[in-house]
Amino acid sequence: MQLHLSPSMRSITISSSSSSSSSSSSSNGNGNSNNNGIVDLMKIKVAARHMSYRTLFYTIFILAVVLPFVFITTAVVTLEGVDNCSSLEKDSHLGIGLTSSFLHGSECLGRRFGPKLLGKDDSGLRLVKDFHKILNQVNTEKIPSGLKIPESFNHLASDMKNNQYDAKTFAFMLKAMIEKLEKDLREAKFAELMNKHFAASSIPKGIHCLSLRLTDEYSSNAHARKQLPPPELLPLLSDNSYHHFVVSTDNILAASVVVSSTVQSSLSPERIVFHIVTDKKTYAGMHSWFALNPVFTAIVEVKGVHQFDWLTRENVPVLEAIESHNGIRNYYHGNHVAGTNLSETTPRMFASKLQARSPKYISLLNHLRIYLPELFPNLDKVVFLDDDVVVQRDLSPLWEIDLEGKVNGAVQTCQGEDEWVMSKRFRNYFNFSHPLIVENLDPEECAWAYGMNIFDLRSWRKTHIRDTYHSWLKENLRSSLTLWKLGTLPPALIAFRGHVRPIDSSWHLLGLGYQNKTSIESVNQAAVIHYNGQSKPWLPIGFEHLRPFWTKHVNYSNDFIRNCHIL
Repeated sequence: MQLHLSPSMRSITISSSSSSSSSSSSSNGNGNSNNNGIVDLMKIKVAARHMSYRTLFYTIFILAVVLPFVFITTAVVTLEGVDNCSSLEKDSHLGIGLTSSFLHGSECLGRRFGPKLLGKDDSGLRLVKDFHKILNQVNTEKIPSGLKIPESFNHLASDMKNNQYDAKTFAFMLKAMIEKLEKDLREAKFAELMNKHFAASSIPKGIHCLSLRLTDEYSSNAHARKQLPPPELLPLLSDNSYHHFVVSTDNILAASVVVSSTVQSSLSPERIVFHIVTDKKTYAGMHSWFALNPVFTAIVEVKGVHQFDWLTRENVPVLEAIESHNGIRNYYHGNHVAGTNLSETTPRMFASKLQARSPKYISLLNHLRIYLPELFPNLDKVVFLDDDVVVQRDLSPLWEIDLEGKVNGAVQTCQGEDEWVMSKRFRNYFNFSHPLIVENLDPEECAWAYGMNIFDLRSWRKTHIRDTYHSWLKENLRSSLTLWKLGTLPPALIAFRGHVRPIDSSWHLLGLGYQNKTSIESVNQAAVIHYNGQSKPWLPIGFEHLRPFWTKHVNYSNDFIRNCHIL
């Protein structure tokens, strides 16, 4: 079978080839045979159709004009997305004319119906983009003053259903609800920080009860007044072959834990001598506790600051000025919120300011460590412990550390990554916008920690550390406390510059009163754990998973502790 088109395109012939010469000669009227043995089965003639050159010219001209226009329009719509398309419904609501709506609609027909013809629907995407556009608009505008803010999401959904708000009104209501929530959350956070500050600064009822009962026992029980240590052991208080520890505190329970944990962890408890220094009001109760609960094998001395002949107003004039200065007392005991712009202060900055205004920072007991060479003139080396530490390992190797002529063996606090404790440099403690600080200090200098320090008192007596400490306290007073805001460590950082010998960080783990994320593994490995911060283990705000390391050294069978319902 063959199909043949004539050159003029006027006829079509359908032919079949002959199988033999005989069949070719016997063909009849049903078809015509040619010399090549091909039989024409059908021949169709097509009438000629003529197209003028003018018609062809106009056709090509129109296509040349329309096709670029269609291409450009399609590209613009594709790039702009569905933003213009979504305006069709909005324009009709706003009463824009039919012609304008028609133009918008025709411009977006491809975008609207193209996906549907292909079996797709982009209405969800268009809705999201429309809402995003409205949110951006609302973000730059103020919330209408008369807008009623729903109290919950259920109320919002109900109001939307009942009042049929448009998308913009819904966005305004959503913005108002979020802003109100952020404000309430911020106020609650500041209130939490204030309450935590007051809880940290207060004395728990049980500890206050313990102090009162022991003080009463001192006046009524001769055993509570017995000499500490016994007369035959007095020479050991200045024997440098023993390991001397100093603790300065007015917290009887905390002092008992420090002494108990140190003795229990020691390999040679019979060589331990504790010097407990307290204030006048706590002295009777402190003496009663250690007189009625002797620490066997170890030696404990309890002295009040009023019993040191050297601690006179003439020798500590700066501290006397601090305690009597009205501005200083108002700063530490006054309204901690007054003068603070909470809208421009972050919760963390506010927490740091509250911590810096703890009343303990103007207590003589907190500054006492700077006078150790004068308070213990016969001792060569001592370990000073804060009252919020627990000793978990034998500390006798501290006396074998070569301080290389330095005065203070301490753990540096610039080697870690946490923001609260182990990443501290001078810039974290001092105001480097003050010219006096800029001229004298390096903001990148590494800080070190109080709480567990080995002091070489012989080397200390050859320095001017105490005088430097006093002079910088005076400068801070004259500068209205603008050089630093946080307690006794900043002036000590300056006074001990060049006199610190870093020791291994495993001796002293800090931050158990700051962050509850302290790992139990790190706690178990440390020689001394330090609950520095607000969350002391004897307070209700202490961290529950870290408290047992402290409470296991509390004697709950003691009558005084049991009767005062401590913890």
